[in-house]
Amino acid sequence: MATVYKTLNNNDVVSTRTLLHEAIPLTGTILSGTYVSADASTNVKTFGHGMFQSIYDYPFLSSSANHIMDISVGYSAKSVLSSSTSTQNAKKINIYNQMAQVLVGHDVTGAIERFDRDGDLAQTTTDKLNECVFLNFSRLIVKDEIKKGSFSLTVLTGGTLVGGHAVLAGGDGNYADRKLVISDTGAENNYKVNSPAGEYAILSSSMRGNVGLIFYQAGVAVLTSSIFHPGTGSEAGHFGEAAYQHISCSLTGATINSNSNYVRSRIANVQFNNTTELNSTVYFCRANHNDFNYSANPTYLTGSKMVVKNTVLDEPVSYITTVGMYSSDNELLAVAKLSEPLKKTPNNELTLRVRLDY
Repeated sequence: MATVYKTLNNNDVVSTRTLLHEAIPLTGTILSGTYVSADASTNVKTFGHGMFQSIYDYPFLSSSANHIMDISVGYSAKSVLSSSTSTQNAKKINIYNQMAQVLVGHDVTGAIERFDRDGDLAQTTTDKLNECVFLNFSRLIVKDEIKKGSFSLTVLTGGTLVGGHAVLAGGDGNYADRKLVISDTGAENNYKVNSPAGEYAILSSSMRGNVGLIFYQAGVAVLTSSIFHPGTGSEAGHFGEAAYQHISCSLTGATINSNSNYVRSRIANVQFNNTTELNSTVYFCRANHNDFNYSANPTYLTGSKMVVKNTVLDEPVSYITTVGMYSSDNELLAVAKLSEPLKKTPNNELTLRVRLDY
């Protein structure tokens, strides 16, 4: 226990913030399940409630499996697709409302706001995203947030399903409009903050314009179902299995699980950089020339003479091995160990940099 204390002032303490980024590539074979096995169900978990699917990088029953993302679909009660005759109509509305109230919030009347194509909630209702696909990435890969301007999603908007993948007749070269690259380009300096879930930006495509939103801290991508609407070419609008149904038919006539399968099989690639925020407080512990030249160790002195001194004229000397951080009432809070002892005499001064990460 120390017997001599030195007070740290404001000039001795500084706080810093460091952002660490990691590239996260998710290929279509992982999301479809074919990377693990020909049986896509091994790493795609469905639930009895039928409201979303969970995707893992390995069979989900394996102890080494990591949760990657959840996928679901839903539409607003104000959508033209909303009808009591639609399959799982109430659940699809509930999914939309749950995501909207968390990510968009409520208006002045207390009603749930709808997702907006350009993020301007004050504008008219003509640019609302009423039918959406939700990609909810796990905290394991998002960490603290998705890095702005790094998100890219490639989807196939049509074609038939073969072996769990969307296959385009004639090849991608003949149906380039079927492959859609969606990104948050320019979001580093152009993002929005009017969300209760934090910062978000517009997802856009050069062929379709604004097609969704990416919420960085929440780790959620919201896509309008219109990316699967008919375009050009004989294969336009093919979405479901066998019947090649239009997306609107699929949203109203198929279950959430079936729609999730359709969307999942058409994701060719997802990539983004995650962010880990590392906050640090740095304490500069300064030992002036006349500080800490004597040891508090009882073995330092014997018979009122310093063991480390050979003659009376020898200068005092100590070796610093540990820094103790104390509270205002001298209670030990933290201990920092040096990699090697530092010699301290009246002829030198030391500044030890102690960093606390959190």
